[in-house]
Amino acid sequence: MAAYEYRALDQEREVRGLVQADTARQARAQLRERGLLPLSVDPVASRSGRGSARYGRERALILRQMAALLNAGLPLDEVLALSADPAGARRAGRALATIRARVLEGHALSDAMVEHPGLFPLMYQRSVAAGEQAGQLDQVMHRLADHAEQQLALARGLIVALVYPLLLALISLVVVWGLLAFVVPRVVGVFEHARQQLPWITRSLLELSRLLSEQGGWLLLALTLLAAALAAALRTESLRARIDRRLLGLPLIGRLLRSRASALFSRTLAILVSSAVPAVDALRAAAEVSSNRKVRADLMAAADRVREGASISAALEPLEWLPSLTLRLIRGGEHAGELGDMLEHAAALQEADLADAGQVLLAVLQPLLILLVGLVVLYIVLAILLPIMNLSQLLG
Repeated sequence: MAAYEYRALDQEREVRGLVQADTARQARAQLRERGLLPLSVDPVASRSGRGSARYGRERALILRQMAALLNAGLPLDEVLALSADPAGARRAGRALATIRARVLEGHALSDAMVEHPGLFPLMYQRSVAAGEQAGQLDQVMHRLADHAEQQLALARGLIVALVYPLLLALISLVVVWGLLAFVVPRVVGVFEHARQQLPWITRSLLELSRLLSEQGGWLLLALTLLAAALAAALRTESLRARIDRRLLGLPLIGRLLRSRASALFSRTLAILVSSAVPAVDALRAAAEVSSNRKVRADLMAAADRVREGASISAALEPLEWLPSLTLRLIRGGEHAGELGDMLEHAAALQEADLADAGQVLLAVLQPLLILLVGLVVLYIVLAILLPIMNLSQLLG
């Protein structure tokens, strides 16, 4: 059985939706039985594969709803049917419909999730598989929903924090470009026609203004080509790996990235360990969650060391970006048999450090942006005022 997306007429009004059927012909027959006139019936493709960030809100909604429905004792196929189109999760609903179709065919939920790594990355697949084996799928879903909501809150907090400096930078660029392209040539042009000797700062501003007004299109094209070349270069895996390694070592941004990487790793591993996922699989799944190639490679190497017989804490010890406090908590959790709880505690500490690092970065970034904008405005004001002052002295 597969999922089909349809468009149909219902009393001269077009409706859209999803229907489960073995073939497109059977799907059309079901629609006619409902009194609908099918316009188009297309199989739902597995379109959720690339990247999971764009499904963050939808994933959180779906997991929370599935956890609540499973806890209420509903069968899995009904849970998937009811969760296929929650408010605000239409894109993910298509993927969930195909997952339900696989479950109805007899596949395990975790196996059906494999076809949709964008909506359900490896960490979710491993946790659900462990929950199915232990008969604790509802509890695992609650943990995964908590995790998805926490990651969504962190991402939203970062976006909100960056809105002001980014908006300030954008407005400043637009204002400065408008001044240089339209206002400055007219104001300073008056002094040129008067054949007055202009100060060097005014002459430099005029040259910059001419460059923007006469060659602005070419400059924009050059910047576009440069951005495209950089984007193409960043697709090279070796270059991305070197950049990721360097970023982790930077003073302010590096601290932010290290805190984020360790917080995400600790939170992810806590979910997997609490769901009884084997240590090697848990480390590999935690590695897949990270977008930093250095972090990912380090965690994959740690998983190999665990497979060879090392403890998790011993395998993680060579990782330079992992805080020593987190490592001590993991070691203590292993000895006490409370690794999941200790990882949760480590994640909470790192998330607090991440918030502090973000505040420090913003505290440095905002004054720097204001200072930079002030210097540019001062440059333009001096370039306009100096000729006026010179002219007034000559007339006086």
